[in-house]
Amino acid sequence: MTNQSLSTASKPPAPLNDDELPFSERDSAHIPGHWLLARLGKRVLRPGGLELTRQMLAHAGLKDHDVVEFAPGLGATAAEILGHDPRTYVGVDEDPKAAAIVEGIVAGKGHCVTSKAQETGLDAGSADVVVGEAMLTMQGDRGKQQIIAEAARLLRPGGRYAIHELGLEPDDLDADTKTRIRKDLARAIKVNARPLTSSEWTALLEAEGFEVDWIDTAPMALLNVRRNVADEGVRGVLRILRNVMRDKAARERVLLMKQTFTRYKRYMNGIAIVAHKRS
Repeated sequence: MTNQSLSTASKPPAPLNDDELPFSERDSAHIPGHWLLARLGKRVLRPGGLELTRQMLAHAGLKDHDVVEFAPGLGATAAEILGHDPRTYVGVDEDPKAAAIVEGIVAGKGHCVTSKAQETGLDAGSADVVVGEAMLTMQGDRGKQQIIAEAARLLRPGGRYAIHELGLEPDDLDADTKTRIRKDLARAIKVNARPLTSSEWTALLEAEGFEVDWIDTAPMALLNVRRNVADEGVRGVLRILRNVMRDKAARERVLLMKQTFTRYKRYMNGIAIVAHKRS
């Protein structure tokens, strides 16, 4: 990674009104954790933070290539991708509100379709790079396999698949601890998250015809103040804190998430992988 590659990065998208966000009809006690944080003003919703995303994109090689992004959410990574001057950009998100947000961010340089990552409807062999962040973790074993297989279908031979997900460590972490982490995460974030170890993520990719080229990790510090200042800026952090203080139910949820992340911080990380499709 070079300083030049990082200099192409863009700032996170501007704050949105609550009614523009997915799950805006749900109350703070029941909305999925990542969308609750988005409602509170957080724009970078990645386990390893913006810096790990930037490293991953630098290794993926986006310039002058056709890029597809799965589940772009609020478009923070879409903005980063465009900073690398891809030939084309297509986002794929099953939530119409999220797709509309991304469409507004990439207008004139790409577009976003409303579809599932498991079955995008895009042409086979139409992409050089597929990017997906913080979405495989939210799937069970079958869902993970289907999404990775769709990435393989979209990619030309030698094309790269870049993912940034929630990881577990060490590789020999016992099954009981994994189960406990998953149950407590589900209780805190209202999503049945299933993070994997580095070797487990690698095995999933290899089973669908990929060869891993690069792996890196970062602390899972999604609610850490220093990480949020780096990702959101001081004004962004103040905006988030202000919104948290105004909503008791949201405050209770955020505290529960932070407690859960702190309890298991020695076992969880953000993991980014770039793998290429074997010929």
